[in-house]
Amino acid sequence: MRQAEISRNTAETQIQVHLNLDGSGQTDLQTDIGFFDHMLHHLARHGGFDLRVNAQGDLHIDGHHTVEDVGICIGRAFAQALGEPRGITRYGHAVTPMDEALAEAAVDVSGRPFLVFRAALPKTALGGFDAELTEEFFRAFAMNARLTLHLELRYGDNVHHCIEALFKACARALRVAVARDAREEGVPSTKGQLDI
Repeated sequence: MRQAEISRNTAETQIQVHLNLDGSGQTDLQTDIGFFDHMLHHLARHGGFDLRVNAQGDLHIDGHHTVEDVGICIGRAFAQALGEPRGITRYGHAVTPMDEALAEAAVDVSGRPFLVFRAALPKTALGGFDAELTEEFFRAFAMNARLTLHLELRYGDNVHHCIEALFKACARALRVAVARDAREEGVPSTKGQLDI
């Protein structure tokens, strides 16, 4: 099974993550940021990953360090669990509705970390989660997973729905990208390697 455990201990956060790419969407999430746990649950459930996150952070300041560092850890776990990306689909794409909101995600498990984030989210907080931390999480994840991730909120009014659509779209695109491709025996690249 493709799985990994990552720990990160700093003056700001103490985080442990376990990720199984070949799971069934099971989660055990404890970040003390309710809305963030809710979004991570969607990431795992719709990505088909098992995910455990235990995070203690300096929430008396705000949620920024916790959210960003969890993104770092999940990204590192993703890269480690994937290992040498032989036989994977590599690319994934999903367009996901959440009631009135519609989000799109495109992923390339390329070894070239990059994030394009196009979502005009208002400066508001949901369950202790500042909406602007959505981009921070995905940036930390993409950079440390060493993948290219494009996320776009096409439209939406309810901020909860908008952010949830982005997480679900990312999850579905990742699910496709890491899936085994029966026709691909090696690394899916004309270079013969991906720099993961």
